[in-house]
Amino acid sequence: MIKWFAAILGYYLFRFPGAILGFLVGSFVDNLSGGGRNAQTIFQDMTRQNVSPADFELNLLSLCSIVIKADGKVSQREMDYVRQYFVSTYGKDRANAIFRTFNEVNKKHEISAQRICTYLNQRTRYEVRLQLLHFLFGIAQADGSVSGPEVNKIKEISGYLRVNLRDFESIMAMFIKSANNAYKILEIEKSATDDEVKKAYRSMAKKYHPDRVNTENEAIKKGAEEKFKEVQKAYEEIQSERGIG
Repeated sequence: MIKWFAAILGYYLFRFPGAILGFLVGSFVDNLSGGGRNAQTIFQDMTRQNVSPADFELNLLSLCSIVIKADGKVSQREMDYVRQYFVSTYGKDRANAIFRTFNEVNKKHEISAQRICTYLNQRTRYEVRLQLLHFLFGIAQADGSVSGPEVNKIKEISGYLRVNLRDFESIMAMFIKSANNAYKILEIEKSATDDEVKKAYRSMAKKYHPDRVNTENEAIKKGAEEKFKEVQKAYEEIQSERGIG
């Protein structure tokens, strides 16, 4: 489709902002030829203050590329994780179209995480950005372990996304097991009282409930469900340990 060609061409000419602009302009041309939504809707997408699903996919894939390259090598299992995730989420045909653009972007070495995150900060809710970090940790773990450079890169991205440190550490604890892991997920100390544990669980369950994500992107919705389950598992582990009813 024209929009993907325009996105690739835009990237070569003006880096990531050019890819976004090319994608949007290409989408507009596609729609003029009867390929999808009408021209008025496209212009509304270009001017509204929240990111459209297509824009989000392109930004997400670029961040995937940064994490995959973080440890100086491109893991086939990490690449497969991303591909399988998008195929299961969007279907084979659409996923293949997305990856044609992803593969072109992935060949480049200078994608600005800060620029991408600044763009997303202006157009996504905090809850969505939390799930995005969860997805990036899932990629890093796809080859069997999360390396130090990958943790550092995701932490850098987390900072750009304006995610507070306790939320970052809570998400990281879901992928990197350590002492008192369940407490870290609930963002409390092991010395917390039973009442404090219950209060923390209610707070975390509310914060990470999939209904709060409020996005049309299916990949992020699935990430929210996975994270919500991790919060529940952490609470059940503490319940069993303490005998909390």
